[in-house]
Amino acid sequence: MKIGTHSLANNLILAPMAGVTDRPFRQLCRRLGAGLAVSEMVTSNASLWKSNKTRLRLDHEGEHSPRSVQIAGADPVMMANAARFNVENGAEIIDINMGCPAKKVCKVLAGSALMRDEGLVRRILEAVVSAVDVPVTLKIRTGWDPEHRNGLTVARIAEESGVAALAVHGRTRACGFRGNAEHDTVKRIKHQVNMPVLVNGDIRSARDAAGVMDETGADGVMIGRAAQGNPWIFSEIAHYLSEGIELAQPTASEVAGILLEHLDALYTFYGEYRGVRIARKHIGWYCKNRSNADSFPFRHRINRAESAVLQTAIVREYFLEQEERELAA
Repeated sequence: MKIGTHSLANNLILAPMAGVTDRPFRQLCRRLGAGLAVSEMVTSNASLWKSNKTRLRLDHEGEHSPRSVQIAGADPVMMANAARFNVENGAEIIDINMGCPAKKVCKVLAGSALMRDEGLVRRILEAVVSAVDVPVTLKIRTGWDPEHRNGLTVARIAEESGVAALAVHGRTRACGFRGNAEHDTVKRIKHQVNMPVLVNGDIRSARDAAGVMDETGADGVMIGRAAQGNPWIFSEIAHYLSEGIELAQPTASEVAGILLEHLDALYTFYGEYRGVRIARKHIGWYCKNRSNADSFPFRHRINRAESAVLQTAIVREYFLEQEERELAA
């Protein structure tokens, strides 16, 4: 799959997710089979670029090319400046956020709120594409609400503006993450534009990915929430698309190895104090649906652990018990 001049290893993309797709998680997902991993969104508000949060989001040290950074905002000039700023700081693809349904983003008319104003959509896209020499991609929803699904119109505007690839989440902004994603809109978009189209939403397994690509004709899939605590989903999808058979689920020992690698990267990237606290949600995702993961003693111990040594010791102990359960089964 190509995005502009960049040839990706495959057509499996990690979706940008605030608070999730930091550098440690992006690098892990790339190692486990993602062809591209998009960063957390960076604001177009220049007054916030020197904040610690933005500084970390701009840290691409050690990341494989191409590096994709998502920007968010509602002003064409500010978005163009943000695109230039991020390219100067290592971005090789600029992704524009017109898909986030979060209230704090939409209330400033950014994210998926932009889809209500097609004229502004065009001005932003043209400004950003003209501002940088790297490919510009766009992430959208199918529309503002079920009565206003204008994803096809926005897709046409994007192609006319020089956007290199489009990702479509199969829900409207009003739907949030409720209900089931619909991919009929994605299918219509794919049949009407020539740029690569990625389908996103409710893709939780290799079979889901294969099915939705067959259904829509999409060029690839973008995986978001299904990768949380499950970064090997990219390897599973790649194997299924290539061989037509599903990989065996990783053993408890294999999951523990990946999680401990992830935790170590978080401690290194954020420092022990922040890393331990950020790790808590990831541990919850990795352990989701496993025996005793939701029990009060385990959650209490994880949430009370203040050091990396103690947190990793609790994780090792928990997965050793899980491994013993597997062997006894």
